[in-house]
Amino acid sequence: MKNLTILVFSLICSSAASSTPPAEHEFEVTVLDSNLFEPMELDLLDDGRILFIERPGPVKIYDPKQRATQTIAEIQVFGELEEGLLGVAVDPDYAINHWVYFVYSAPVDPEIRVARFELAGSTLDLNSEKILLAIRVQRDQCCHVAGSIEFSNTGDLYISIGDNTNPHESNGFTPIDERIARGPWDAQKSSANTNDLRGKILRIRPKSDGTYSIPEGNLFTSGAEGRPEIYVMGNRNPFRFSIDTHTGYLYWGEVGPDANTQDPARGPSGHDEINQAKRPGNFGWPYFVANNKPYKNFDFSSQMATGAFTATAPVNDSPNNTGARVLPPAQPAFIWYPYGPSTEFPLVGTGGRNAMAGPVFHHADYAHREGTFPKYYDGKLFTYDWMRGWIMAVTLDTDSNFVEMERFMPGTQFSRPTDMLFGPNGDMYLLEYGNKWYQRNEDARLVRIRHTQPFADK
Repeated sequence: MKNLTILVFSLICSSAASSTPPAEHEFEVTVLDSNLFEPMELDLLDDGRILFIERPGPVKIYDPKQRATQTIAEIQVFGELEEGLLGVAVDPDYAINHWVYFVYSAPVDPEIRVARFELAGSTLDLNSEKILLAIRVQRDQCCHVAGSIEFSNTGDLYISIGDNTNPHESNGFTPIDERIARGPWDAQKSSANTNDLRGKILRIRPKSDGTYSIPEGNLFTSGAEGRPEIYVMGNRNPFRFSIDTHTGYLYWGEVGPDANTQDPARGPSGHDEINQAKRPGNFGWPYFVANNKPYKNFDFSSQMATGAFTATAPVNDSPNNTGARVLPPAQPAFIWYPYGPSTEFPLVGTGGRNAMAGPVFHHADYAHREGTFPKYYDGKLFTYDWMRGWIMAVTLDTDSNFVEMERFMPGTQFSRPTDMLFGPNGDMYLLEYGNKWYQRNEDARLVRIRHTQPFADK
């Protein structure tokens, strides 16, 4: 159902010292499109149109003037093992160069591509493709390809890639199977490998000829230390991330392993994470999870553990490692939670989990514009969970440290939110995947969330 407007009233309670919590907010939720087929990511064009993609390959544009969606192209992709058309980002100079970037799985070659195309009006020129990066992956086993992409205010392009590792024979703990021919089950080949781009968030600067340069300040300063494209390493499945437009800090959701309980022989139970990188670093996978809870160095041949990994100087001794042996110190998660109740962050609830990181809202960027969120949300980070269906507003202090979190629109159960951004008017755009996997869903939607109180109340 399109253009269905629902008035949702949300009572927001918070103890944030930086602002007085409003007594009641009124939000207008407008369904712009529905019945989508695995929507993945969205971005805004300079004329207000919304560009978004579906995993099987369709590229779509929603035109707010026409109140209609058009499929403008279909990129040919390999669509199994969680792969497909995964990410989209509009060039900051799109009004001049008409460039858009996609992350997609090549249909034949086993690789994830970061590619640029020309989009003029509603015509995506598939023959204009420039491949910036081609990241080799294994397709013998699933899982974890991530595939988010976003530009920073400085023109740097960030790309997330998952660990490309099968987790299903590790009993929900860390997949570090070093036996012969077991590379697809060993995340040390990717996430913990400084010479591999999988299990990373990359940062590059695209050039006009379709190549790229390396901006200063990435994790490794020389090729001997590691691939220069790497900004953060030690990721499992960094499915969705955002960049704070004021601080440049990187936030991402890390989809965690499945163990329900800890095991003295293996390590901690599984946790999902929201991570924050104020600077480049190693975020620990597959040796640590949550706030650096260590896994045991488990031998899959003998089924014996030889001790826990050390966060200050993790060592990658896997025969599948082609990079450095001693890795940068592991950084703890910003927010973390298991299947069961969280002691540290009880508001997140319980059950299935799939953490995502959305934008940090800065009210000054949208002041006195129709639809903008109120000052109450100024400086708050929005996070969301694909499985649990909630959105959180996370209060940060002046140094961007965690203060507290609260439910945003707690009376609304979202249908597996999968991407989120703020538009030029300060209203929120949200993609929802829908409740059934790998198919078209009526509740797979593109929605707009707008605050409706007068400007004087903001």
